[in-house]
Amino acid sequence: MKVKVVSQDSPKLLDRMRAEIRVRHYSIRTEEAYLDWARRFILFHDKRHPRDLGALEVQAFLSHLAVDRNVAASTQNQAKSALLFLYRQVLKIALPWLDEVIAAKSGKRLPVVLTQTEARHLLNAMSGTMGLVTSLLYGTGMRLLEGVRLRVKDVEFTRREIVVREGKGNKDRVTVLPENLILPLKAHLDKVKALHERDLEAGFGEVYLPNALSEKYPNAGKSWGWQFVFPSAVRSVDPRTGIERRHHLYEASVQRAVRAAARLAGIHKPVTPHVLRHSFATHLLQAGYDIRTVQELLGHKDVQTTMIYTHVLNRGGRGVVSPLDA
Repeated sequence: MKVKVVSQDSPKLLDRMRAEIRVRHYSIRTEEAYLDWARRFILFHDKRHPRDLGALEVQAFLSHLAVDRNVAASTQNQAKSALLFLYRQVLKIALPWLDEVIAAKSGKRLPVVLTQTEARHLLNAMSGTMGLVTSLLYGTGMRLLEGVRLRVKDVEFTRREIVVREGKGNKDRVTVLPENLILPLKAHLDKVKALHERDLEAGFGEVYLPNALSEKYPNAGKSWGWQFVFPSAVRSVDPRTGIERRHHLYEASVQRAVRAAARLAGIHKPVTPHVLRHSFATHLLQAGYDIRTVQELLGHKDVQTTMIYTHVLNRGGRGVVSPLDA
């Protein structure tokens, strides 16, 4: 039987996949990741159409990722999720065998955590907007994307709290606003508001609104409350709509700034913005806060996820006197 080559059909397939993703309101990053995995899967099998492939081909691709590419277990599982979506939602093919493809198991690792002294040195090595973003991540426990996507209307100065919208799992939650950041944040917002007013005068100033709110509230996108707390320095074209807007601060910029500050502070641990979230949780537990409180602030669905930080309460090896010291 002649193998069907789909060099012309492949873009149509990916367009269909993109449409199915957007109908379900998946994030732009999930869209990009799923399309990339589908493209890689097709290219790996010499541009054969996925409907002509089966369990052996899927298993071969996932094994290639683990053995030849040496990807992390989470990456391999993301690829499997993308292929599940491709077959079930796009091709409308029920493939019970795909559920049986063994998922890679992630090892249990303790998170990298800064000491309070290291956290202070890291923040002291930063300034300006990047320093404010990093301080906010450490002081609130927000994820990096949650921080850069923060809107003006969700900062509650009077109640000293921040409302995190559409966090992981599309859930909202409330976390604490550090008192030490109130004045710097207000000063920062004064500059952001002036920037927004200049955009409005130039005929811009409309920000992206989630869940088609722009159709329900046509003028909301230009209102001050919906603006990003940390807007980008330049406007860019929205890849989904083609509209030129001022998006939020680019995550990679924060990541680079944190790595540079860690080197400057002489911290030899692998420091990323997410390490600040781990440090926030760990330091709260060390201060005596209840684990359920920490769970709520972090937005964990299951307390078992938060339990990973209890290694600081068990004290680990520090609770044992070595026989060499006896």
